[in-house]
Amino acid sequence: MTALADLLNQRAALIAARNSGMLRTTFRSGGTERTAWFKSDAEMAAAIAALDRDIAALKGQRVNTFLPTFSKGI
Repeated sequence: MTALADLLNQRAALIAARNSGMLRTTFRSGGTERTAWFKSDAEMAAAIAALDRDIAALKGQRVNTFLPTFSKGI
């Protein structure tokens, strides 16, 4: 399996775990198995973002992040 395919599989496993509310996921690649435990949803989101950046780099793309800010006008 290529590195890109491994990263896509890891991302899919993280998304599935996050959507189910679990903070643990298991990655299988080339006959090896690795389990990752996360302390919070924010930590899992950071791992997904890191995978997105790695995937984009392998595809030769950029990841743009839009961070909105809000104010009450005070």
